[in-house]
Amino acid sequence: MKAVRTASIELGVAPACAALGVSRASYYRWLRPRHGPHRPRPSPRRLGDAERAQILDALHEERFADRSPGQVVAALLDEGQFLCSERTMYRILESHEEVRERRNQLRHPHYAAPELLAECPNTLWSWDITKLLGPAKWNYFHLYVILDVISRYVVGWMVAERESAQLADKLIEHTCQRQKIAPGQLTIHADRGSSMTSKLVAHLLADLGVTKTHSRPHVSNDNPFSESQFKTLKYMPSFPERFGSIQDARAFLLKFFDYYNNHHYHSGIAMMTPSQIHHGLESAVRAARQTALDNAYQLHPERFVRGAPIAAKAPAAVWINPPTLSNATVHK
Repeated sequence: MKAVRTASIELGVAPACAALGVSRASYYRWLRPRHGPHRPRPSPRRLGDAERAQILDALHEERFADRSPGQVVAALLDEGQFLCSERTMYRILESHEEVRERRNQLRHPHYAAPELLAECPNTLWSWDITKLLGPAKWNYFHLYVILDVISRYVVGWMVAERESAQLADKLIEHTCQRQKIAPGQLTIHADRGSSMTSKLVAHLLADLGVTKTHSRPHVSNDNPFSESQFKTLKYMPSFPERFGSIQDARAFLLKFFDYYNNHHYHSGIAMMTPSQIHHGLESAVRAARQTALDNAYQLHPERFVRGAPIAAKAPAAVWINPPTLSNATVHK
């Protein structure tokens, strides 16, 4: 301290503190005499223990069981009594861990993400309904589409003037018969529309031995393949803004689904057509493509900087919501 004081006389406080690497606040604190540890003085406005107990007892009265502290204060004032402010009541309740939501409120249940696997055609289908604009405002046609997930092949579709469980029931039944679905072979996935969750459709699927699953509420990603197929349809350059009649819609969609199934090279299945995958032609198509690539490589190997090309292979399995480590942890 003597050195610091001497330095402060000769050089000043700031240069001395800078030279010693000491803050000026520390220097001035050292100059103050010490009178023991600092003890905070109690506030004269602080409520005593007896008063706090009285307030807590009042809050525990049956007549105040369903009232907020603000309402309790108002009720006591009407009786000519003031115990404390509303904020003080909250502090007392908080100190006793009694600040919480007391009403019975709706708790939304936790819906697990559907985890579905397709390893061959006709084991997992996805279906959905979309609206097509009709000839006038507020006039719509309803397109029902059933899609095989691994092949992207449209196995069944229908255009109707309304959405109903009866129509969906007939479409699913006829499609299962046409595809020769055996009991226990198929899982069919859909969102939570009224037709999809109807008892009529549920009973039909149970009779056919088909397992049904549904997307989580308000989660469109749980039905991605149907959503993607609808986007392919509506982004077609020839897709009309409106259909003049239901016959026009059916004629257009008849051509579209023939193109989509038999001529559309799908990026999700190695640029093959849904028909090729669905009917087991993938190996032959891939072998033919590999032969063409091998011939091109033999003629001009210098053009293939990464070596001999290999024909792309369609995925052997397709998931709706593949399991992750986080999902596995939750299910445990």
